[in-house]
Amino acid sequence: MSRIGKMPITVPAGVDVAIDGTTVTVKGPKGELTRSFSDLVTIKHEGDQILVATANDTTEANAQHGLTRTLVHNMVVGVTEGFEKKLELVGVGYRAQLKGKDLNMSLGYSHPVIIECPDNIAFECPDNTHITVRGISKEQVGQVAAEIRSKRPPEPYKGKGVRYEGEHVRRKLGKAAG
Repeated sequence: MSRIGKMPITVPAGVDVAIDGTTVTVKGPKGELTRSFSDLVTIKHEGDQILVATANDTTEANAQHGLTRTLVHNMVVGVTEGFEKKLELVGVGYRAQLKGKDLNMSLGYSHPVIIECPDNIAFECPDNTHITVRGISKEQVGQVAAEIRSKRPPEPYKGKGVRYEGEHVRRKLGKAAG
């Protein structure tokens, strides 16, 4: 049995949780999230807590136990607080700006790189070398941030590129080290 899966999820005031079989819907001040889960786990709403338990003692059910609890917890946190990922642009001439809701970046290519803003996601540019991706779904925020980073990942020789805030890039010495 999973140690994480055994922990109850507390539901804060102002959050509505509806469980229909294996489908969980969470409504909160920031929005609404719906997700279907495996039949190998049972999800119960008791008072102001959500409990996740395995339906049987198979290896597959044990594998789904902690995952399901974490996903439901992330749904509750997402509709109350939301999630954010911060990216930074390192390099001469690398900059980002908002054009409407979309993100327009100059990343050293001969053309601008434009990222369209998906639903439930918001971009912020506090200055022209930092990007903040905000949303209620942790999975979607991480995916959009990874797509932005993939447009110009940091390279090991000069460290130029798009990186997560606080990410350490291992540097190489180059030709002079030979």
